[in-house]
Amino acid sequence: MDSAVLPPLDCSEPRASTGERLLNLGIVVGLHLLLGYGVLYLSVKNELINLPPSISVRLLPMIEERKVEPAKPLPPPPKPVPQVHRPPVVQPQPVLAVASPNPAPSSFVVAPQPPTPPPQPVAAAPAPAAPVTAARFDADYLHNPKPAYPPISRRSGEEGKVLLKVRVSPQGTALDVAVSKSSGFARLDNAALEAVGRWRFVPAKRGDEAIESSVIVPITFALE
Repeated sequence: MDSAVLPPLDCSEPRASTGERLLNLGIVVGLHLLLGYGVLYLSVKNELINLPPSISVRLLPMIEERKVEPAKPLPPPPKPVPQVHRPPVVQPQPVLAVASPNPAPSSFVVAPQPPTPPPQPVAAAPAPAAPVTAARFDADYLHNPKPAYPPISRRSGEEGKVLLKVRVSPQGTALDVAVSKSSGFARLDNAALEAVGRWRFVPAKRGDEAIESSVIVPITFALE
């Protein structure tokens, strides 16, 4: 009898289908995620901040309104005190003493008084001082000549203004002439002194009386 040749037996496991492989892969991935979440939860749990204790709220009872007490009645007014009428006091009348027809002589003697001095004359109030009029040098009727311009000063071009202080007598003459402010040039100052020393003045007056006084005379030297 001929032996029949049998095909070789396949001992390998049957291959899983694609759906089963995806399912197995999903289960493995889910397990890894679950394991990672557990590890992360345990590590973070220790670092959690304790929440503050809960705050209890208690409602207070409403304050009862204060009862207004009625006003106390005022005490009765005091009873009027009856006034006692006292009889008026009679003042004793003064008794006039009657002089005796024959009075005794008195021993009291009044010393004679000194004579009253005559009244002293009252000094009259001094009369107000009369107004003083200053001396003048610019009156037209005086005909005072102008100072001569020194020829050397004219050629040199010297100009300036000199102030002279003049002491005027009651008769209107120059008692003293001095330079109060120089022009800056001696020739001009000397020419002014020489001319003003011969001038005539209107003297100062106190009321109607001519008096001695001082006056400032300005002299200007200017080249035309």
